[in-house]
Amino acid sequence: MTVVPAPDVHPGDVHPRRQLPAAPFLAAARGHRPTRLPVWFMRQAGRSLPEYRALRAGTGMLEACFTPDLTCEITLQPVRRHGVDAAILFSDIVVPLYAAGVAVDIVAGTGPVVAHPVRAMADVERIRPLHAEQVAPVTDAIGLLIPELGDTPLIGFAGAPFTLASYLVEGGPSRNHERTKALMRSAPDVWHALMSRLADITGTFLRAQVAAGVDAVQLFDSWAGALSERDYREYVLPHSARVLHSVAGAGVPRIHFGVGTGELLAAMAEAGADVVGVDWRVPLDEAARRTGGSVALQGNLDPAVLFADRGSVEAEARRIAAEGRLAPGHVFNLGHGVLPHTDPDVLTRLVELVHTLQP
Repeated sequence: MTVVPAPDVHPGDVHPRRQLPAAPFLAAARGHRPTRLPVWFMRQAGRSLPEYRALRAGTGMLEACFTPDLTCEITLQPVRRHGVDAAILFSDIVVPLYAAGVAVDIVAGTGPVVAHPVRAMADVERIRPLHAEQVAPVTDAIGLLIPELGDTPLIGFAGAPFTLASYLVEGGPSRNHERTKALMRSAPDVWHALMSRLADITGTFLRAQVAAGVDAVQLFDSWAGALSERDYREYVLPHSARVLHSVAGAGVPRIHFGVGTGELLAAMAEAGADVVGVDWRVPLDEAARRTGGSVALQGNLDPAVLFADRGSVEAEARRIAAEGRLAPGHVFNLGHGVLPHTDPDVLTRLVELVHTLQP
């Protein structure tokens, strides 16, 4: 299948980039060895922080994502508390779908729920394009964040087309993705039309964040690990590549992350990211081998290890740092997001330890 590339971001389309030459995160993401090993955590903005829970009380997730001052404060909280080397914008993968008019809600204890699942071409055609002005609250939040962050880089993010498609086809979270996989095979024209439309929406969302001033972007493909490499290459890779290509000219590092994607690491690297995120199932030295040493790596402490004793956490962190030295660049992170009941003090101590380790 031939997929027409989305347009690049050209220099005139974005605000002047912040110059952060001393930022360890950006150096590692570009394949260099910084002065210290950089660390940030997926889902650091929220979840485990009591100050986050107090701030979010009585406010729905999507409402919070579309309230710039609230988004700004939540994004800043883990930077203040933990001293991490990058902030990640507080948002959700369904934000661009919601902004484009898709009837989706985030139900507490369940996740995204779609009112009208996609099952046929007519359903795809009802999904409207996203325009940058529809995510103005998100870009306004970025405008508030940049001066507050000082020398700390800001990561923007979006959900990858496959993960968004899975929610749209299944109607919500799914353990086996049976409707999704069935649609791929039984109606490939519908599938690729859906993925192309989602690639357009995702690309627009990322370009809007880049134009607003983020210093890096991460594409989350949470459910891609449900696929074989063959299926990933045929049904997913061209569309993810188009999203990543759409911000290739912006001069910001691009991170590509999925869960359970050990067998897909080489293909994910081929999609065009500068950094591939690795979950805890594959050691970083092996991940470097699978990606051919072509990209920097991010990861990959098992989030559950943070519930173990202090010595165990330190031992795992040292092992991961050592394995990460075999990659062109290494950004220390968890292998997935911070679990809700994680002790914030453990995260703070982990940041302090990582900063003492050789990059």
